Amino acid sequence: MATVVTREAYFRTGIEILADLGYGGLKLAEVCARLGVTTGSFYHYFDNWAQYTHELVEHWLTGLTGERVAHLQSETDPHRRIDLLIEMGLGLPHDAYAAVRSWSSVDPRVRAVVVRLDQIRYDLVYTSALAILKDRRHADVFAKGALYLLVGFEQCTLPRDRAALDWMIKQQVRRALEPGNMATVPD
Repeated sequence: MATVVTREAYFRTGIEILADLGYGGLKLAEVCARLGVTTGSFYHYFDNWAQYTHELVEHWLTGLTGERVAHLQSETDPHRRIDLLIEMGLGLPHDAYAAVRSWSSVDPRVRAVVVRLDQIRYDLVYTSALAILKDRRHADVFAKGALYLLVGFEQCTLPRDRAALDWMIKQQVRRALEPGNMATVPD
């Protein structure tokens, strides 16, 4: 009996492969093998591999990120929103994010998606920080620092230490929100 899977299952499996094997491991045979289907099943949903990969990264951005953004934007307290950003950031599938970022270095369409993701992340942190700090430059530096820290964590080849990332982020937040710290922000 043939296995029937959904488009969503193909996307979920693609993201799992990116997390497990990186961009180089994302192959049609691997996707089908993990789903227990034939390539004919794949072509029932997708015209070709390029269509699938393009839709995969769009799904990754809009599906996974969109849900998180909506949840964060519903939080009106900026301090709580920053806490939620940290919590969500720690729980991201960092291996998959790292693989997509690597993939973006060779595929302009994927790069465009990563650029959009970085802007979404920046905007969320910036607006939360601005509501607390009341200074655009300070909020800008805070948001950039948070993004640099997260992307560095995703790209670094050292073993991932979520406890260390949690500590670093909380130190950054504590220092940035200390009264009188605005004098240390570069122009």
